[in-house]
Amino acid sequence: MKRVRRSMDSRVFNRGYHCGSTGRSQDTCPHEKPEHRANWLAGWRDGRSHWLSGLTGVAGLQLAPM
Repeated sequence: MKRVRRSMDSRVFNRGYHCGSTGRSQDTCPHEKPEHRANWLAGWRDGRSHWLSGLTGVAGLQLAPM
């Protein structure tokens, strides 16, 4: 059975969300391609807003992208 891979866009978004929700800086973005960088920053902004709202740990589980 073949393994279904998620799209690169969703993986980049999720990694950006994780960095934002843990309080890391947006300067840590590892991507150079504009479309991947835009998705990473969008995830970072969502994660950062949840982090600033206090929705981390168990409180933010339902908000975290899968």
